[in-house]
Amino acid sequence: MRKSTGRVCKLGVMGGTFDPIHYGHLVAAEGAREELALDKVIFIPAGKPPHKPGHDLADAGDRYLMTGLAIDSNIFFEVSSIEIDRPGPSYTVDTIQFIMNQYPGAEIYFITGADAILEIITWKNVERLLSLCYFVAASRPGYRLDELWEKVGAFIQCPEKKILGMEVPALAISSTDIRRRVREGKTIKYLLPEPVEEYIAKKKLYRR
Repeated sequence: MRKSTGRVCKLGVMGGTFDPIHYGHLVAAEGAREELALDKVIFIPAGKPPHKPGHDLADAGDRYLMTGLAIDSNIFFEVSSIEIDRPGPSYTVDTIQFIMNQYPGAEIYFITGADAILEIITWKNVERLLSLCYFVAASRPGYRLDELWEKVGAFIQCPEKKILGMEVPALAISSTDIRRRVREGKTIKYLLPEPVEEYIAKKKLYRR
């Protein structure tokens, strides 16, 4: 971790199932790092996501290793297994609190999709979470962020100050589509980093 002199440390946290990780995740993380002058971005694969209790996830170890392969060439990215190692459901508020304990005084920016922000009112201890970090709402070009703020404004005071918008063209790529393409025997080349593509083939993931 690079130590900054005379300014607050700024950390990005990229959470998700990463099942599998793809270029949309990476472009969003790099865009946020550059735009917000983040010192680094920590990718945190979910262990047991509470909002997807019935989702048939790939093994947590596989998702962690694929994330590591995807970010290996970026010195500002790192992967953490804190949610995988922690028993029980993976709640964002617990993860952010853990990161803050590791980096006292740091500004935390949680990077996620704009659509996921709409679920924020159902998240555990949302008031506490909003007091701990900012949210970066990654969206496709043309997405109306003012509509997003209007929808969450009934639950979040001054949402435009806590939720920062960012356009990411590569968000048209989705993990769901990648899994479907693998099941159907279609190519996934150029949708995700080549080492991740090779890992999926070697481990025969998503074929059933």
